[in-house]
Amino acid sequence: MGLAAKAGSVVSGEFSVEKAIKEGKAHLVIVADDASENTKKHFQDMCRFRNIPIRFFGTKETIGQCIGKTFRANLALTDAGFAESIKKKIDGINY
Repeated sequence: MGLAAKAGSVVSGEFSVEKAIKEGKAHLVIVADDASENTKKHFQDMCRFRNIPIRFFGTKETIGQCIGKTFRANLALTDAGFAESIKKKIDGINY
């Protein structure tokens, strides 16, 4: 995720992630496991409606650290290649 962030292929924060989803720029949305249930449901519903993959992974602190920021409850990857690679890594860890 750090490499994707440095390449400018990551948006984070609720407003920016929502915007990327609505504009069709998000290829993968990641929401922290410790985000509120309301936040999880909100993004899950948005992603399901627009057929965008979503993963629940890590903590707010971990996600923030991965992209060189403070706490982040969610982020979206805007590059299809990075999104696919990270999705495979997360799925490999979760199973």
